Amino acid sequence: MSYETITLDLDMRGVATVMLNRPESHNALNRAMIAELHDVALQLADDDNVRIVVLTGAGKSFCAGGDIGWFRDTLAIDRAGRIAESRALAEMLHALYRLPKPLIGRINGAAYGGGTGMISVCDVAVADHGARFGLTEVRLGLMPANISPYVVARIGAAKARSTMLSGAPFGAEKAYRIGLVDEVSEALDAAVEAQITAHLEASLSAVAATKKLIDFVDIHDIETAKDYTSEALADAWETDDGREGIASFLAKRLPSWRSGA
Repeated sequence: MSYETITLDLDMRGVATVMLNRPESHNALNRAMIAELHDVALQLADDDNVRIVVLTGAGKSFCAGGDIGWFRDTLAIDRAGRIAESRALAEMLHALYRLPKPLIGRINGAAYGGGTGMISVCDVAVADHGARFGLTEVRLGLMPANISPYVVARIGAAKARSTMLSGAPFGAEKAYRIGLVDEVSEALDAAVEAQITAHLEASLSAVAATKKLIDFVDIHDIETAKDYTSEALADAWETDDGREGIASFLAKRLPSWRSGA
């Protein structure tokens, strides 16, 4: 796979690194990058060789949000065209969010506007201690529309109000306090590698099923969830990984996905 605005690297462990690669524009999202991120998300979802995906940025920034040139071009088209552009961004974010693999955000620098949305679709986000953040759309007379489902889910409605309504920038420690990122580190690569190591212990099929489980129970009442979870566990017992995991536990050995068998 060859891309113009992102890079993709896959190591021997099955760790795919997707890097936003427009450092001259602080990795701002334009039409091409949105399309390529959507495509790579679909490709990685279907690739059984991929166990974990790391999302990061080239240069000093993670993602500065929407590219000003993209905004300008979008203003020049009709309403139907603007809706289509907005929908493309929404579909890209959803494709990343629905990845059936762990998505680890390596937040190497500033993340504004849509950049915070890119963080919020990650399952785990680790930020450099010097990173800066901001939901800055209102300062441009806009709103954080497409990213809002993921940002609100990650930090909650109250914290979303306190950050979105002023658009004021904030640092990594506040990002950690409000739950936008899970860890702040002065040794970013080591912290990300620790997350990778931990996630490599898990069964890929169990991870995919658990991500679906979380989404389901989050939006359904307890009675509905009881039916779903009862069937989900029964299904898990019947999978190859479920049988292997139980057998390896009883035999006091590592399961195949941890032993490399």
